[in-house]
Amino acid sequence: MFHLMAALPWCVVVLRYLLPLTAPLWIKLALALVLLVVAEQHLISRWVTGSIFSPEIPRPLSMVANALFGALILLAVFQLLLDLVMLLAMLIKQQRLAAPDAARYVIAVAALGLGIVGVQQAARVPPVKDVEIAIPGLAPQFEGYRIVHLTDLHISGLFPETWTRAVVERTNTLDADAILITGDLMDGTLDNRRDDVAPLAGLRARDGVFVSPGNHEYYFGYEQWMQHYVSLGMTRLSNAHALIERDGARMAVAGVNDPAGTSRGLPGPDVAAAIEGVPSGVPIILLDHQPKNAREAAGEGVALQLSGHTHGGMIVGMDQIVARANNGFVSGRYDVDGMTLYVSNGTALWMGFALRLGRPSELTRITLHAR
Repeated sequence: MFHLMAALPWCVVVLRYLLPLTAPLWIKLALALVLLVVAEQHLISRWVTGSIFSPEIPRPLSMVANALFGALILLAVFQLLLDLVMLLAMLIKQQRLAAPDAARYVIAVAALGLGIVGVQQAARVPPVKDVEIAIPGLAPQFEGYRIVHLTDLHISGLFPETWTRAVVERTNTLDADAILITGDLMDGTLDNRRDDVAPLAGLRARDGVFVSPGNHEYYFGYEQWMQHYVSLGMTRLSNAHALIERDGARMAVAGVNDPAGTSRGLPGPDVAAAIEGVPSGVPIILLDHQPKNAREAAGEGVALQLSGHTHGGMIVGMDQIVARANNGFVSGRYDVDGMTLYVSNGTALWMGFALRLGRPSELTRITLHAR
């Protein structure tokens, strides 16, 4: 189904953009073939590398492929908009009109330019985003407590060891009390990604680094990866919690599994199990990769939920489609039945659709205050 959907923008571009151009037929056919390869690059990757989630291709090639794929999609959208403009013009003038080639060249250049910018925005080391959140029951000892939230690093051929090291270095400048990671740290097997994720061992925070799984952990050997995170110095939170203490005051950090586990015969998310044993009155921060079940967490008394998964919708306009698949939660802060939900745009994103336009990646530094 995914590959059929990827062919739709190609069909639009071929039928509505290429065919009407005043150019030799052989040129149109050659361009159509090249664009078909661009449209079906994920299918080709599966044939060649065995995976659409982690094609083992060099970073420059991945950036070019994503820029062209994004340009193809944008060109299809722009062409449909141009068709709409021409239709309205024909209705007004009551005569048949055709868009000039010059207009088609302009939208092609715009699509390619935005594709290049979108990949650059996706592949960079993300900027710091400061957020202040007030939660009920926070003890004075935790006033001003600083959390760095990382999520959706998707360490891969596009986000290799050099990128990971740069993210770790920037994170360590943020003077975090705790680093909380909500899954999808990598794409690929441990054998392929071991060196790329190695810099994560350098993450530093006064109260430690805590991690919960995302759906992509389950695609590449869930237990093996979770144990490897522990070996890198992280505290694993799989339907479990840890207590952080400051001068006699306590705060709980809990984490749940991802729903992807249930389809593989593994435990799914269980908020009740994750917070079982947390003393009464202790505020709970929940790490849940996917934001869509936030109301369940609110019903369990969670004060703050941190999530990722949506990548912020990646592109303005497309974020509304992503929101529908996540119960309306896609980016930023939400009040959910008295609980604060914060959905990060992500530290990176999946290399198979690495485009960002108006939905930037982020290193999220959260400062807690009492409410």
